[in-house]
Amino acid sequence: MKGTIPVEVQYTPETKCGYCTNSKCCTYITQQVPTPRSKYDFEHLLWQVSHENVQVYKDEGKWYLIVNSRCTHLLPDGRCRIYERRPQVCRDHSNDYCELDAPAEEGFELFFDGYDSLREYCKKRFKNWER
Repeated sequence: MKGTIPVEVQYTPETKCGYCTNSKCCTYITQQVPTPRSKYDFEHLLWQVSHENVQVYKDEGKWYLIVNSRCTHLLPDGRCRIYERRPQVCRDHSNDYCELDAPAEEGFELFFDGYDSLREYCKKRFKNWER
C-alpha cells in the first residue's frame, strides 16, 4: 500500500501477548539453583549445561538454569490449548517486561549459553581451574 504511514503500536500488558508470534515465554522453564561458590559447584553446573537445551544465568544475585523446551500445550499459532485450565504459574506470569520488549539475556548479570562459555568464566574465576 504505497503512501501508507506506518502506525506505531503501543504494547500494554493487556494486549502484548496478542503481538507475540513465537510465544517465547512458553518455550523454556527456569529453575533457581544454589549459588555456586566452589570449584565443585561450578563443575556441577558445567555438567548440567553439557546437556542439550540447558543454559545458566545469574540475575539479581541469584543463579538459574534455563531448560529450553517448548510447552506441549502450545498450538501451532502460539496460543495455549489449555488456557482456561492452565497451571497457576502460567496465570501468575507477568508480561510487564518480557521477551517481546527485549531478549531476557540482555538484562542478566551473567549468561552462559553452554559448556564453553561457562568453562571460560570458570578459568578466569579460579586461577587453578586446570589443575
